[in-house]
Amino acid sequence: MTIARPDPGPDFGAVRPVPRTPSGLFPSGPPMRPTYREPHPVTGGGVASGGGAAAGWLLLFGLLGTDVTSYAWWTVFAGLLAWVTALVLVRYGDRGVATGVAIVTAGGWSIAAAVVAVRWATSGDWPLW
Repeated sequence: MTIARPDPGPDFGAVRPVPRTPSGLFPSGPPMRPTYREPHPVTGGGVASGGGAAAGWLLLFGLLGTDVTSYAWWTVFAGLLAWVTALVLVRYGDRGVATGVAIVTAGGWSIAAAVVAVRWATSGDWPLW
């Protein structure tokens, strides 16, 4: 024997959620792809310490110069060594420290170039040779 169930018919009062794709503004779950983190993020402290170290380095070598010519060449030499160190730090170490070294080295080279330019303008003779 078969028991007949009454047909519920259409349910007009039921609210069915509409499937939609989230916009991403308010994520509803974990990201679909993996999130990669930088192993050595650039921080303000790293940039400041690299800048301080480079300033001390350039000052040390700049004080070895006895005149404008030797000051300029010592500064160029010290800057080249600092930039090689910054390149090594970018590849294998802290990028923030490398950024500070590079910025301060460029500033030190600018100061040395200004000193050479002022000397050249006042004496009329190129001071580097």
